[in-house]
Amino acid sequence: MIFIIGGSYQGKTDFAVNRFGLKTDEITEGSAPYDKLTSAKCIRHFEDFVSSAAGRNEDPLELTGKLLISNPDVIIIMTEIGCGIIPIEKSERIYRELVGKTGCMIAGHAEKVIRITCGIPAVIKGETI
Repeated sequence: MIFIIGGSYQGKTDFAVNRFGLKTDEITEGSAPYDKLTSAKCIRHFEDFVSSAAGRNEDPLELTGKLLISNPDVIIIMTEIGCGIIPIEKSERIYRELVGKTGCMIAGHAEKVIRITCGIPAVIKGETI
């Protein structure tokens, strides 16, 4: 499993497409139904999955754990949302924490974790690119 992280608009999806030869129809949005994610080759905007699950009063961490078992070769792309100003709204702080915990879980299971900044990849776990 490969986990690609970075800020908004940093080139995460472009990197995944170019590096792993993905086609557009092989990339599933994190907001897609859960059953689509279990067979997806690549999931982008995984933070949207966390938001959707929490909005349905489901545990995003539990669902992510199941997803990692059912789809062990998936490439997950997630936008880091924990940097910057801490939100005033409690619900936004809870969401931010859930995304962070989910990211930690994914990184723990991943063979490789790649951070993209300004389109430049930096491997922070696993073999070099």
